[in-house]
Amino acid sequence: MTFERLQHLSGELSACETGHFGRVLPAAHIFQREEITAFEAVVYNPVICLILQGRKEMHVGDQFVSLAEGDALLVSHDLPVTSKITEASSEVPYRALIFSLDLGILRSLYEQVGEAVSDAHRATSLSAGAADPAWIEPMTRYLELMDAPLDAQVLGPMIHKEIHYRLLLSPIGGMLRNLLSVDSHASRIARSIQQIRARFREPLVVGELAEVAGMSQSSFHEHFKSVTGTTPLQYQKDLRMIEARALLERGVPSVSVAGFEVGYESPTHFSRDYARKFGCSPKHHLTRAC
Repeated sequence: MTFERLQHLSGELSACETGHFGRVLPAAHIFQREEITAFEAVVYNPVICLILQGRKEMHVGDQFVSLAEGDALLVSHDLPVTSKITEASSEVPYRALIFSLDLGILRSLYEQVGEAVSDAHRATSLSAGAADPAWIEPMTRYLELMDAPLDAQVLGPMIHKEIHYRLLLSPIGGMLRNLLSVDSHASRIARSIQQIRARFREPLVVGELAEVAGMSQSSFHEHFKSVTGTTPLQYQKDLRMIEARALLERGVPSVSVAGFEVGYESPTHFSRDYARKFGCSPKHHLTRAC
């Protein structure tokens, strides 16, 4: 009944505005929408997402994931994600529990559990599967603290760490286990991802990224694709497209300005990549026609 308890707790947060995040406790939020959506592109930071009601589809690189009630999605690295809600209504809204992961906490567990867990060689930075009672139970206890401020202050950090520990050992926690060592391939790729995110407007120099990761260029390409499901160039391009869409939504003066702002020198090249990503031209998006 623990999952049902989570559903009930989330339902109590009816003050959460539709389409927005409702903060529950540090690291925990409820997201709710009352209608299906078109594909939306965002960057996910490390997070566990539990579907409490409704359905959602997601694309990351060449990976496709369909999530229904009771399914969970774990993201271990910063990832550009395209997703859409496929089942939602005013009577039964789409609702998800979002729990942000702290990689520092995960790495702090290395001294205690490092030798007890093995690397997951085929793990990727996006893993999906049925919710595991082992981490659902402490997650429920964590949410139950929302009406008890003193308990949240004293017990919250301990339960917060327990959730990370349970996720680390769970079936979908393979990439988290790979991140335990600061010198693992997963950690090295995470460093290169930080570099791309910080400088995504600049020309991509794979040699520099490989150096940041401490790998040869061929090894870097191989491990980047195995971790993220995409290439470094496509990863950068996805970041640019997501930022460009945000600029268009904020009403930049023109499509050319949006393209230049995210690092494109050619408006034609920008428009072509944008249409390939979102299915319509940036001009149409600027005028809110798609």
